[in-house]
Amino acid sequence: CCSLSHSSLSHSLSLPLSCFPSLHMVTWNVGTADPPDDISSLLHLNSPKTPDLYVIGLQEVYAAPHRFIIDMAVEDSWSHLFMSSLAPRGYLKVSSIRMQGLLLLFFSKLAHVPFIRDIHDTYTRTGIFGYWGNKGGVSIRLSFYGHMLCFLNCHLAAHMQYASQRVDEFEYILDTQTFGPKKAPHVLDHKLVFWFGDLNFRIQDHGMHFLRNCITSHKLNLLWSKDQLTMMKKKEAVLQEFDEGPLDFQPTYKFDRFSDRYDSSGKMRKPAWTDRILWRVKDSGLDEKNSKQQEEEEEFPLKLKQDSYTSNMEYGVSDHKPVIGVFTLELRKMYETPLVRVCAEGEWSADFDAMVIYSPLQPFPSSAWDWIGLYKVGFRSVSDYITYTWVKDDEVSFNDELTQVYVSKDEIPVLGGECVLCYYCSTLQCIVGISSPFKVSAGLAPENINGLDKATAS
Repeated sequence: CCSLSHSSLSHSLSLPLSCFPSLHMVTWNVGTADPPDDISSLLHLNSPKTPDLYVIGLQEVYAAPHRFIIDMAVEDSWSHLFMSSLAPRGYLKVSSIRMQGLLLLFFSKLAHVPFIRDIHDTYTRTGIFGYWGNKGGVSIRLSFYGHMLCFLNCHLAAHMQYASQRVDEFEYILDTQTFGPKKAPHVLDHKLVFWFGDLNFRIQDHGMHFLRNCITSHKLNLLWSKDQLTMMKKKEAVLQEFDEGPLDFQPTYKFDRFSDRYDSSGKMRKPAWTDRILWRVKDSGLDEKNSKQQEEEEEFPLKLKQDSYTSNMEYGVSDHKPVIGVFTLELRKMYETPLVRVCAEGEWSADFDAMVIYSPLQPFPSSAWDWIGLYKVGFRSVSDYITYTWVKDDEVSFNDELTQVYVSKDEIPVLGGECVLCYYCSTLQCIVGISSPFKVSAGLAPENINGLDKATAS
């Protein structure tokens, strides 16, 4: 019999009121390459401290027409690698968006997932006068414990002489990306914005010999004043709103593949910090607000601290090296209780029909299209369900507090295993409740084994 105590579920699925979630960000122009075999060091998987969130922004993912169609039908190799690496460690892919070679992935520890809402994504093309998506920006925005966050992954115009065009493209992306009329309809309306990617700003004026001498002698500070992004920030108001950590790592472009040697081809491209991670915490004094908004921001502030900003030199599949930013958010949660509590009633086995119990804990826009999915512990994304049941069609009984939903034994995996139940709200397009893990006992009738068990056995 399942327990539906408010306190136990709230404690298991949320953090203390004041929390300091950590965020691990990666930007990498992968140069159309296939992914490496191991990304442990890229994601710091062997670190004793595990982040709460991962955000991965890639550029130049291979997007030839035949490959792009296959990737859309199944799953591109980069997304597959990140999901396969993070899911066994308790991370769920909450959202992703791809525009040709641009790919953005957002992962969260499972405990935070019911508190990630208002998820939207969008894209902007800037290649070939805005008609081609080889350049541009893709973004994911969401509410994290009530705080509006936006992640914008860009690939801007290349070449030394186009610094002003890169700023124009960024401003165009900010102007055109919208997320609906309600909370934070534009990128800069969000409380916290991350702008990152292959921004393609170069180091100008210095010759190749001076550049390489500064890099080999670890005198990178001599190059900072001629970094185009640093220079443009002095005269472009929108750039001045964004912060960035010190460029204490060597320029990440352009390398001979599978080496630490800068471009030795006939083109001899100058090294540059093309790959960057910047952020903007909204200044409460920038906009006119009503008293309710002002009170909310004072009661629920958000701060950000960058813990590290570096590159990873060990990866050689691309002519760019990946850049990693690790951050700590300091925030007060606007809510600590999931919208729905859900659990498995009694013992579960493929030999018996089963029951799910759910109960709304707060008002939310439920509908007949809501469903509850059965997942193997360690599932990768919301689409990885073993089976699901519609909350209305399969309803057995309900009262003001509890609703029972029927699950046929034919839909339960015979091989059993550790599972969780997730309530998916179709209107909000996100998971709003997760059960505690429970065991599905192996069935006794081998003739009932079907394709569902492959998901549990894999």
